Amino acid sequence: MDKRPILNKDISKNDFQEFYWLKEELVDFCRSEGLLTTGGKIEISGRIEKYIKTGEKHLKSSPNKVKVESKFDWNNEKLTLETKITDNYKNTENVREFFKNEIGSQFKFNVRFMNWMKSNAGKTLADSISEWKKIKTESKSNQKAKEIAPQFEYNKYLRDFLADNPTLNRDLGIKLWKLKKTMRGSNKYEREDLEFLK
Repeated sequence: MDKRPILNKDISKNDFQEFYWLKEELVDFCRSEGLLTTGGKIEISGRIEKYIKTGEKHLKSSPNKVKVESKFDWNNEKLTLETKITDNYKNTENVREFFKNEIGSQFKFNVRFMNWMKSNAGKTLADSISEWKKIKTESKSNQKAKEIAPQFEYNKYLRDFLADNPTLNRDLGIKLWKLKKTMRGSNKYEREDLEFLK
């Protein structure tokens, strides 16, 4: 088995790409090398890959970032159906309580709804309730498996393992994942992974 390398400034681009890294490891590397630590796992990985390849440290945030102008306090303001979504919208306990009071105890935030809220400044909370109900109805009628974002490799691996092996238990899938993530190459589930158990 190919030994997992140490993540430091001497790692090759190939070794970095071919092995699985926890987000914490990536952030620690960025701190030690003076790189930005913000962003999701994919963004941080891209930053490290560029640094390994070029040695360049881009310390400034993206110039495309939109400046937030609203001072609306989503934690403490009294919310009504007429409240407009602002450019600094946040999913807070205050917002959750508002939606639970308006929609009922079945209200839960979901990724699609949260994305809608963040990209619909100017619309009202009444509009957002209509959107939540629409999303809920569509998700009930759509039995297709939910998409797992690329950075959640563990979740994807387990789902694919269980789908391919309905008679095997989850613990076995976790054991295989732990083996697979230490190896060079893809972290996606493949039927051949079962050979690791022999």
